[in-house]
Amino acid sequence: MLVLLPPSEGKANSGGGAPLELGSLSLPGLTAAREAVLGELVELCSGDEEKAREVLGLSEGLRGEVAKNAGLRTAGARPAGEIYTGVLYDALGLATLDAPARRRAADSLLVFSGLWGAVRVTDRIPSYRCSMGVKLPGLGALAGHWRAPMAEVLPEAAGAGLVLDLRSSAYAAAWRPKGEVAGRTATVRVLHAPTRKVVSHFNKATKGRIVRSLLTAGAVPEGPAELVAALRDLGYAVEAEAPGKAGKAWALDVLVEEVH
Repeated sequence: MLVLLPPSEGKANSGGGAPLELGSLSLPGLTAAREAVLGELVELCSGDEEKAREVLGLSEGLRGEVAKNAGLRTAGARPAGEIYTGVLYDALGLATLDAPARRRAADSLLVFSGLWGAVRVTDRIPSYRCSMGVKLPGLGALAGHWRAPMAEVLPEAAGAGLVLDLRSSAYAAAWRPKGEVAGRTATVRVLHAPTRKVVSHFNKATKGRIVRSLLTAGAVPEGPAELVAALRDLGYAVEAEAPGKAGKAWALDVLVEEVH
């Protein structure tokens, strides 16, 4: 099972560990594309601060993120699972998983990123600020930059099992499963059961809980149909229909009674 996650806007501090080793990150086929984004981002943030804030879409209160990006090559690095914070990651609670569940997380979770493309939660990275929606002056839109290298690398990373895609639309634009990989991919919406409306904050929390539940239970669904059964066994209210055409992803709706 491969679980595709969005990053979080908020990130923990890098700490004082050894700096990033770009070549040590998982999915080495992305190294050249990572170096291109990293070089462009560091150069941008080492120059005109106001221009960098505008390009990155940073408010006045986030001005300090520019200097952080400028120092990415020498900043301390920590496992990505410790860097990413926020609602989904709080609900996932990687640090409180038992050892077998942590091993499963290391093997199955893949976090998408405007800067790194995609990383495992065990990959050591510094704290940064660069969303997938950014257009860097020399590279253009990051989703477009990542599309070709992702198409080369991700099908192999997906293996032959289930792909559980929990990314937001901005990050999904960098790689969309195709062909037989798409046929074993499941996307998830979280709906408020009484109104059938998509919820935002609780959407992230519920997705984090779903991943935690699967990891804790040791569930390894072979495909989308088995995922639906596993989630129902874990107490989730799930609605799903198999796609009408081959090579299309399954769309799962997880229903929640309370929005909090």
